[in-house]
Amino acid sequence: MNSKNQHFNRLVEAGNPVGEVIAANKFMIKISGLQPCQIHAIVIFEDGSKGFVHQVEENYVVVLHLGVEELSIGAIAVIQHQELVTKVGKSLIGRVISVTGNPLDGKGPILADSVWPIFNESPPLNTRQLVEQQLESGIIAIDALLPIVRGQRMALLGDAKSGKSTLASQLTINQKNTDQLVVYCLIAKRRSDIDSLLTRLNENGVMDKVIVVVSTIFESLVLSYLAPYVACSMAEYLWQQCNQDVIIIYDDLTSHAHAHREISLLSGINPGRDSYPGDMFYAHSSLLERAGRLANGGKSLTALPIVHVAGGDITAFLPTNIMSITDGQWILNMDTFRSGIRPALDFGLSVTRAGGVGHNNRQKSQAASALKILADFRQAQEYSHFGTELSDESKRALNIGNLINQIIAQPPGVSYSLIAQQLLMGIITNLKDTDSIDVDKLKLNVNEYAAKVKDDQQLDKVSDELLQICLTSKNSSKTMSTNQSNINQQPKVDKEEKKAAGVSK
Repeated sequence: MNSKNQHFNRLVEAGNPVGEVIAANKFMIKISGLQPCQIHAIVIFEDGSKGFVHQVEENYVVVLHLGVEELSIGAIAVIQHQELVTKVGKSLIGRVISVTGNPLDGKGPILADSVWPIFNESPPLNTRQLVEQQLESGIIAIDALLPIVRGQRMALLGDAKSGKSTLASQLTINQKNTDQLVVYCLIAKRRSDIDSLLTRLNENGVMDKVIVVVSTIFESLVLSYLAPYVACSMAEYLWQQCNQDVIIIYDDLTSHAHAHREISLLSGINPGRDSYPGDMFYAHSSLLERAGRLANGGKSLTALPIVHVAGGDITAFLPTNIMSITDGQWILNMDTFRSGIRPALDFGLSVTRAGGVGHNNRQKSQAASALKILADFRQAQEYSHFGTELSDESKRALNIGNLINQIIAQPPGVSYSLIAQQLLMGIITNLKDTDSIDVDKLKLNVNEYAAKVKDDQQLDKVSDELLQICLTSKNSSKTMSTNQSNINQQPKVDKEEKKAAGVSK
């Protein structure tokens, strides 16, 4: 007898509720005789596979099967535990694991520190604290214009291939220089998408600060449904028990919603709008509300749900659901993406409802100026399409707007510190002559000059130094000739003054 059957027999002998399979439809199993039991109770079958209770009816319970092999009618099941739990611990950091907690990276078994409820309740309000510390993403468009703070819930919305996962991976990569850990949850992904993410994380040397939870499109819908809750439990343990700041990325909640909808329809639950079940909002709100900042210790869990927006329609059921739960949203625009600006953020629709508290006065001023310039830029672009003569103010808005778009265009793997971003935005927003700056040279040297800034007083001095080396040759020559002219004229003025002084004597 194998160890799985021995474990099953021990549970039966211990007097745990036992039931018999009366219907089986792939992963959806009906069992009679398991009462009393709770929703989400763990069930183990005689072949060693497991499942959890999804519905409790009067004469039977519906169990979602987590095993690979199909069960036959008449199979015996027993309650293992009245609560669905997952393995958690620091030993998971740096590993790629399945939803069931098994390693997928070939680095050997994982010894968990403990277990944690998968459907855990969110911390009550009296245990929370106001968020205030800016989360550094290393991405100029985010940190400078649409910031996020630690403990915030920020949605990332966009159409297919608009750069959602790339932006999330950029934010993850930047955490190698911070004290934060990242739990990256891949929901119903293709193998190529998983390999692409893992390659990017390994190449940038950040894998030792990340836990990657993987569910694929080839696995059971049940695993795709459980994936975000399992990942959240792993993040919660590090946050609440290990006193660690954590970021959790759900890539993506649209796939999770599809899995939840399909399971609900097969369960016979009445469909609502877009065929989603009535508890669709609760499924995601109960997940995202588990993030925040704790008063005890001040550590935070930051949630970044990614949502696919088909055709860019953010008024659809699922995007509006997520936006109403979160504290802001970054919306990616396909037209911006095609124009070559990455990340392709839509500054007209994106908003952050809490991130601004992490900005200092200088950052707030720069963000307000830049966003106004970008709004004027979009308006001037509309006018320019008609071929009409533009005013000097509109021409300047176009020129400065183009410079800001060049600044925020940022390839994956490149990051800028908060000081470097302030230098960039400060120089561009205060620029008088829009033809005088070499933006590529500015971005190339800004991190080096940012390292010289030790306090806020030095920022203006370093900004002037950086501006001087980034002036174009035309402007530099003009500046030099003006300076030389002033030098040549100075002795002449002195002689005339001396002569006048002698005559007066």
